[in-house]
Amino acid sequence: MSAALESLKAAAERIVLDPKYHDLLAVVKGARNGAVYGTKVRFPHALVMMVLFRSGTLREKAWLIFRATRAHARNLATFATIYKTTCLLLKHYGATPGKEGPYDSFLAGLLGGYVVFGQRSKRSGKIPSVNQQIVIYVFARVVLALARLSVKPGVGLPGVSEPGPSAALSKAAWPLFASVSWAAVMHLFKWHPAELQSSLRSSMTYIYSDSERWEGLRTLVWHNE
Repeated sequence: MSAALESLKAAAERIVLDPKYHDLLAVVKGARNGAVYGTKVRFPHALVMMVLFRSGTLREKAWLIFRATRAHARNLATFATIYKTTCLLLKHYGATPGKEGPYDSFLAGLLGGYVVFGQRSKRSGKIPSVNQQIVIYVFARVVLALARLSVKPGVGLPGVSEPGPSAALSKAAWPLFASVSWAAVMHLFKWHPAELQSSLRSSMTYIYSDSERWEGLRTLVWHNE
């Protein structure tokens, strides 16, 4: 029995290390890594948010944590599969077969983003909160990357990517971005809280609204009622 298992393992190793299977196996590992990363990221976040800001029984909270973790892991795994498969197809059947095109990654990301993160829930008709959080996370980092790229000498915007203006803009950009972001979110929370993403609204309610109410030393210092 052990000899048969060793033989099977050796055959699997040969396939795994064979260059002709590399692209297909990269799709499989991309899905695997997406699922693992989604689980690692979402589970502690969901655990903290459910414990701090959700009411209900322990069983109900555990189910919500599991559902959020499963959704995050599944979505990243599915996106990775679609993205890497699309890149592989474009590489072999695109304008220049056997060579990656300059916009393959953009097109593959566009398709994956639409299929995985661009759909509303069939049950509720709403955008799933997990998808909102992931897309907003990605969008914020895209904006920062584009802002840095815009002042990068040689590739940035004309007139602002020269050494002088670029250095000045780089120094001022982050304070401006941070202050405007917080000004906007506090204004929205004050006057249009329903438009903010639910987990952000919950945390801000805890910090800024619940801190306005207490019934004695216990609820002032130790916890909210």
